[in-house]
Amino acid sequence: MNPSDEELIRRIHRDLRDDFDEELELELEDRTLEAVAGAGSLALGDDTEGRRAYFRELFRLQAELVKLQDWVVATRHKVVIVFEGRDSAGKGGVIKRITQRLNPRVCRVAALPAPNDRERTQWYFQRYVSHLPAGGEIVLFDRSWYNRAGVERVMGFCTDDQYEEFFRSTPEFERMLVRSGIQLIKYWFSISDDEQRIRFLGRIHDPLKQWKLSPMDLESRRRWEEYTKAKEIMLERTHIVEAPWWVVPADDKKRARLNCIAHLLSQMSYEEVQHPAVQLPDRERHEDYLRNPVPPEMIVPSRY
Repeated sequence: MNPSDEELIRRIHRDLRDDFDEELELELEDRTLEAVAGAGSLALGDDTEGRRAYFRELFRLQAELVKLQDWVVATRHKVVIVFEGRDSAGKGGVIKRITQRLNPRVCRVAALPAPNDRERTQWYFQRYVSHLPAGGEIVLFDRSWYNRAGVERVMGFCTDDQYEEFFRSTPEFERMLVRSGIQLIKYWFSISDDEQRIRFLGRIHDPLKQWKLSPMDLESRRRWEEYTKAKEIMLERTHIVEAPWWVVPADDKKRARLNCIAHLLSQMSYEEVQHPAVQLPDRERHEDYLRNPVPPEMIVPSRY
């Protein structure tokens, strides 16, 4: 095995280890954040201590996200967060970490499929408008109206006129959202050519991740340079004062998640909301109450 092959395998293993770490995050779900987010230096890496540092900081940031959520509800603030980037750039990973410990009634994800025949005849932004937040809500768009500037442009799913109209309309559409009281935050997750190749290879060889690879994803890999040009034009023409783009370097997944969440928290002057102490009431008991036994055939077998 030559050195380049060894490096390739090492990087694929690192990507797989990230999935295992995700499972560990879920295993820690029931522990208190304070117990796992203790003080410590943040020196991320592939070693055990580096991974511990990552978890400590992730849980600390997630505790802050809970405070942010409470503040959003209390102030009736409205937030839209747009996540864009190449396939496998890590958008889904950071969205999962943001929403992991939040109330889905407050913070929800909008991940729209390709438009159907009816939606193709609507005003382009119409199907996105129905997902915008009311007061006290946060909506995360896992891809957004910027599909037109990216995949639709590169794959020829829109005409030149539709493409140009998108750039005329988008800044005004977003300014209108901001004027209506919606805070709009836009992130572009940026990965290198080589890093995307590694992540695609990981998906190809991992049966649990193959569903993430579509023919469109593979075609986007072939058209890397076309996507790069489309991205550059998109950022240039839609980077506005009211809703600027923020670029997240994402070759390192863990750093990208922490950096994005920390930046998101910095975009709102939230304060901790004080809640009245919760006291569990005594259960009422009645002498005439008798709990009926569950029929044995309805019980799920104890296999574990």
